[in-house]
Order: sequence, then C-alpha cells, then structure tokens
Amino acid sequence: MTFTSLPTLLATAVLTLASATTTAQASAPEASLDIAGQNKQVVGNARLRVWGFEVYDVQLKAEPGFDSARFADVRLALELSYLRNLKGADIAERSLDEMRNLETIAPAQAEVWLGAMRNLFPDVKKGDRLAGIHQPGRGAVFYLNDRLLGEVADPRFSRLFFGIWLSPKTSQPAMRETLLQGLEPVARSQ
Repeated sequence: MTFTSLPTLLATAVLTLASATTTAQASAPEASLDIAGQNKQVVGNARLRVWGFEVYDVQLKAEPGFDSARFADVRLALELSYLRNLKGADIAERSLDEMRNLETIAPAQAEVWLGAMRNLFPDVKKGDRLAGIHQPGRGAVFYLNDRLLGEVADPRFSRLFFGIWLSPKTSQPAMRETLLQGLEPVARSQ
C-alpha cells in the first residue's frame, strides 16, 4: 500500500481541477445565440401545423454551401418561434418520439436523452424562440430567447435531434422541403 503526502494530494487535486476548468472553458458553449449563429445565412423557413393548429415557425441557418445530405457533418442552427404555449416536458417527449422514428434508440439511452431534454426545455409561451446549434462530433446547444439553456454533449443525440427537421426520414417531409427550398438542387439531395 502506498501513501501519498497531503501536500502532494492537494497539488494533484488543484492541477486536475485547473485542467478540467481550462478544458471546460475552451469547449463551453457560446453565451448567446447571436455569437453561436455568426457566419450563418438563412437557408429556409417553414411552419408546422398539426391538425390545422399552427405550432411554430422554424428557421434553418447554415454556412454558405450547406448540403442537406450532409447536415449531420456541419454546424447549423434551427430556431423555432412558438405560435402557442407548450409545456417543456411535452416538447421533450415529442422530440424523443420523432428521434425514435429516425433510428432505433435503446431504452436506457432514450431515458437519458429524455431526462436531458426535460431539464433543458422550459415551458414556452406564444412568441418564445427556442433555438438549437448542431455541433458535429460534439452535441447540441440550446437557447431560449437568445439565452443559453445548456447542451447535450452527445453527437448521436444531436444528429437525431436535428434530423427531426432535416433527415429524409422526417415525419414532416413537406416542412423539410420548404426549409430546404432555398438551396441549389444538388445541395438539396434526398
């Protein structure tokens, strides 16, 4: 059994904490949506209607040259402007249902993601804007009315979440087509 002196343990703990803090600061999400969305141009806008009820307007922003077939590989922003009041828990559950329609998700993973979305997504009122930034290889960052809510640091989550609107397997193909209509035909591939 090896014993380490208290000063050595404290020094190691301080160095570990300093390293973790530096890493966290280097990879921390941008504090505002304006900063996170820099260098993005509007690709398209669409409106979600369910059973005749208007739910939200959605806007897609991406860098010039965006190719919808490779949406999971590029940084992009989606902003939903709500046209009615909705509970955050309902938004989280519906999002998970839509993600499951795109790909099989293990029950344990689904619970983790549902918990993360329930913690992040607040109840929204008509006029609120909920935005997400897809960060390939890293995850998704969310904002409410330009205020940082937090992030889900899981690339698969982010790919499936943004696939709700951008995947060819979306449950809303007409909305996807409207969102992408500003692209050149080759960039709007199926």
